[in-house]
Amino acid sequence: MDREPFSNRDLARMIVPLFFEQLLVMLVGLADTFFISQAGEAAGAGVSLVNQFNTVFIFVFTALSAGGAVVVSQIVGSGDRDRASEAASQLLMFSTVFSLVMTAVVLLFARPLLSLMFGRVEQDVMDACLTYLRISALSYPALAIYNAGAALFRSVGKTSVTMVVSIISNVVNIVGNYIGIFVLHAGVAGVAWPSFVARTVSAIAICWLAFKEADVCYRLRWIFAWNGSLLAKIGGIAVPNGAENAIFQLTKVALSSIVALFGTYQIAANGVAQSIWSLAALAGSAFGPVFITVIGQCMGAGDVDSADRYFVRLMRITLIFSVAWNVLVFVATPFILSFYALEPQTISLVIQLVALHNTFNALVFPFSGCLGNGLRATGDVAFTMWVSIICTLAVRLVLSYVLGVMLGMGVMGIAWAMCADWLARAVALVWRWRSGAWKSMRVV
Repeated sequence: MDREPFSNRDLARMIVPLFFEQLLVMLVGLADTFFISQAGEAAGAGVSLVNQFNTVFIFVFTALSAGGAVVVSQIVGSGDRDRASEAASQLLMFSTVFSLVMTAVVLLFARPLLSLMFGRVEQDVMDACLTYLRISALSYPALAIYNAGAALFRSVGKTSVTMVVSIISNVVNIVGNYIGIFVLHAGVAGVAWPSFVARTVSAIAICWLAFKEADVCYRLRWIFAWNGSLLAKIGGIAVPNGAENAIFQLTKVALSSIVALFGTYQIAANGVAQSIWSLAALAGSAFGPVFITVIGQCMGAGDVDSADRYFVRLMRITLIFSVAWNVLVFVATPFILSFYALEPQTISLVIQLVALHNTFNALVFPFSGCLGNGLRATGDVAFTMWVSIICTLAVRLVLSYVLGVMLGMGVMGIAWAMCADWLARAVALVWRWRSGAWKSMRVV
């Protein structure tokens, strides 16, 4: 190529909006927790339980959009804008159809599903679960449509679009929650319907913008069509990605059961530490999609040398930003803890957990998380899937039990197991990248 496909300014234009979008989502999540807590204990319990179930669908739609992002990125890199538009349109079509089917299934079997998952909870909690699940299910199509549109814009590097749409959506959600809880006193419905409206607004906005996009855009003739070849390519990325996400989510549920075996102060410390961990993890969340766009476009253009160079450049930038951000979050931890009513031993344990997490999150996670996204963007999805599944089960789950329960380390043992998981993935993925096996792979 005559010039670099992505300048440092191009990379910054992608990274900065993604970071602030993820930060906004996390802050709005905290606001949602506050509003839900005002609706009563039964409502709070019902929302908390259903959100565990909803997370499965969020991961499914995210995996599907990630598959679309890889395919669209590679086609954009090849220079075939029409085919990229067709792939994006097909992703929208399939995501919509799939989400409508999921909505119908959940609405038809809401009560049996909740009884199967959560057993015999108190009746008022079950009523709250049913209300929240049924309204949530109505928003699945909007959620899937937004993710498909976000994949299109991230594939062409226009992450500022998704940031603006996210800001609008989250403002709608917060205002709606305030009205639903404090004005209408609608309980669970008062937090469920605003989420539905916010997701619908984001879906409409992203679709409207995608139809107007100059380069890669939605076109009706491809939305109302079926291209099995393109959908197979999207599924080839989405299915392995979805499988590893599903295993990871199930493991988290199992780990929650292990944490429940420990003392009250350890459970409390783990919960607070996880809220701070989510703040520290924003660096990895922001850089992951950038790897898909940049590496995917380079591979689509057949420019393997540029892809290799951008692996190095992006990893360097990710490490620098990740170290700085994790240090900042750790320094801010005592201030954050001042808002919690915690015993001294709980505060001490939280600080230990955050120190351990942030060290590995800064130095190791860029290789175990973001690097994996880059390899997926090349089409190397089977290897990354198996590394993820094996490390999740054989390292994180098994080691959590050994360290946490058998050796009596409690939640610190589970935190060390998490870090060991990251380290094992990092070693495997760095080896895979350095081997160059990904250089011969293609998605399109």
